[in-house]
Amino acid sequence: MGWFSRPAPPVSHAALLRDGDGKAAGAAALLSPQHLLTCAHVVNDAVGRDLLCAERPAAEQFLSVAFHGSGRVSQFGWARLSVWVAPEPRSGDVVWDGDLAVLQLKEPAPEWVVPVVWRDMTEGLELRAWHGGGVGITYADTVAAFRDGPGCYLDGSLAGAAIGPGYSGGPLRVKSDHTVAGLVIAQVVPSQDLLRAQETVRRSWAVPWQTVRERLARAGAHDIIAECDIVAPDHLACTEPDEDSVRQLVPLLRALLDDTTRRADHCRHLAADLGLKTPSGGEQAAPTLHELATLLLTEERALATLTQSLTPVIGDRTALNGLLALGRVETAVRLLSVTEHKQLHAALRGITMNEPELIPRAAKEALRLLELPETLTRSSRLSVNAVDAVIRALEEYPDGRGATTNSLPVPALLRLVEFVAAVVTDPDQRSLLRDWCERVAKRLGIGFDALAERRADAATWAAHVPAPVTQVIVRLHRAGAANPDRFQCEIWLGHKNGGRTAVPTPGVPLEPGEIGRLIRETADGSEPASGDTPTRIDVVVRADGLNVPVDEWDAGSGLRDLFPELANVSTPLGTRYQVTLRCPELVSSVPTAASEMRRRWAAGCDGTLVVDESCHDIRSLHERLDDDHRDTARVVLHGPPEQRQRFVHVCLAMGVPVVLWDRDARSHDDAPRMDGLDPAGPLRGLPQRLQQFRMSQNAASAKVGAARPALIWDEDELALPGPLRLADPS
Repeated sequence: MGWFSRPAPPVSHAALLRDGDGKAAGAAALLSPQHLLTCAHVVNDAVGRDLLCAERPAAEQFLSVAFHGSGRVSQFGWARLSVWVAPEPRSGDVVWDGDLAVLQLKEPAPEWVVPVVWRDMTEGLELRAWHGGGVGITYADTVAAFRDGPGCYLDGSLAGAAIGPGYSGGPLRVKSDHTVAGLVIAQVVPSQDLLRAQETVRRSWAVPWQTVRERLARAGAHDIIAECDIVAPDHLACTEPDEDSVRQLVPLLRALLDDTTRRADHCRHLAADLGLKTPSGGEQAAPTLHELATLLLTEERALATLTQSLTPVIGDRTALNGLLALGRVETAVRLLSVTEHKQLHAALRGITMNEPELIPRAAKEALRLLELPETLTRSSRLSVNAVDAVIRALEEYPDGRGATTNSLPVPALLRLVEFVAAVVTDPDQRSLLRDWCERVAKRLGIGFDALAERRADAATWAAHVPAPVTQVIVRLHRAGAANPDRFQCEIWLGHKNGGRTAVPTPGVPLEPGEIGRLIRETADGSEPASGDTPTRIDVVVRADGLNVPVDEWDAGSGLRDLFPELANVSTPLGTRYQVTLRCPELVSSVPTAASEMRRRWAAGCDGTLVVDESCHDIRSLHERLDDDHRDTARVVLHGPPEQRQRFVHVCLAMGVPVVLWDRDARSHDDAPRMDGLDPAGPLRGLPQRLQQFRMSQNAASAKVGAARPALIWDEDELALPGPLRLADPS
């Protein structure tokens, strides 16, 4: 054993209890203080249903959960179902796929129950699981033996306990580093046609973390994934440092800590911060320089923590700067010390709790030349539980551009903190963040002049008051034949002064509900910057997307996120906002269409062309729009779908800026269904009347035969750029 040693980590367990007898139906993994992950079949068992029932249980039903820990009094609580991934049988197999459930706790988990840290599962990993009852003696050791599609088979030795009933849903902890690589599903039950009993002794199977992450993402649980603590594979690969790197550190440490008494003093402080044990009494006085160098390259915050204690007591920084320079090229070494990380984490959590949109907004400006981490691009509002993921991600980002002084460049994370400080509303928080930046910059050897430049940039940005946001512009592209119901999505905020601001969005195809929620969060998140929430959503589609019912997509709500009782309450986009369509593809197909649109708007004609049976083909529609209705800005289309689709294209090609039709109309006989909308009423009030009409239809529970109106409203120039990806030139 070396001079530094790690105490055994406290092990805590979570379980889901049956309604009837209160015994453990299975185990669970704590994802965050608010969420548990277990198997869907464990939930089924807890509520008394068939284990492989695929139907989602009632969202309002409370489930009993228990938390156990060594030397702790068990605590009990309640949870409700948040995400359901039903068991999916494999044809002719003894195992199944899917089988995941995320539970939202009514009250946060006890502080002594630590959320799991995930890592990818690979074959050969030695793993340990516990029964949901939480008794320490029930541990079962096993090995990840064979990846088979989304699952992984486990083989346990004949010594000790074996995975069986009650273990399902529990985390599989990696014995070497105490991370979690997956979830126990079940033991393999021998099948007469496949394997004999003696061939499947202590064989079970699990769902690896890679599959858990993929299935939760497919279920739309991106926010929950963002809360998870994940260890990157490259960090795991560096648990044993490169010997050349160790040898390079030793001379620098000798220059700084050659005196054993001084070395022991700094190392005891270092061990205390890292949670490590050190010798007592007359044992070895101090660690060897080689052991200390090894620790600095394996414990992610060790090097930063040591340099924090050395900075105030050294005069010549040459060796210290060399130590920091070597640390910057090591993948296992993080930017911040233990104390610096704790201080920043606490400060940013407090800010996010009060102003959840502030950090994403500051990041877009402070780091505009970098591709932001997903936790900052998924939504305009940051969850409190995602703060640590943001810090950890940005610690790995490169330093920014060099300062005009001879200083080292300011790291990306410090740049962001300066921008957050510039706009935070609480002056005490501003001072705290700026003091923190100054201390970290001093430790890193960054001159104050360089930091002052970033602070001045932040102040200039904060002083700029953006024009109010009046609209949200959404551009949709179908994902393709492989995912016909998913769309690529781009979003911009349209400002009153005509400017447009791009909103970071996921670069993967999304389901309609995910896009609806993203639009709502974007609109809500724009309020602090503009003083008001926009009511207008312009959806830009291609010619084949004009009948996509974007106005019917569920926008979700903040209340639904907090109260599971509201999980089944739908909030269509078209009832919350004035949702209209744009189709630049068709307008640009005719060179004169755009100028014709401007001319029709300028003509100020409030008349309406209502297309009825008398307008029976494209020729007759063209004649009317080119003669009696040459100045008309609005066309209301009735008739069968095939004819209606061609008429929409003609209207846009001839510069008609406003086109209204019923997506569900089968013939001209359905025209009266839109009478409540007053299609020929005052033109300027049409989008608002349409929103009210959609609200009344939604309140009436979308009765059979109700109209489903779609509206093209093309009023202003729409020059939208393509996606832009820049990298920091440095």
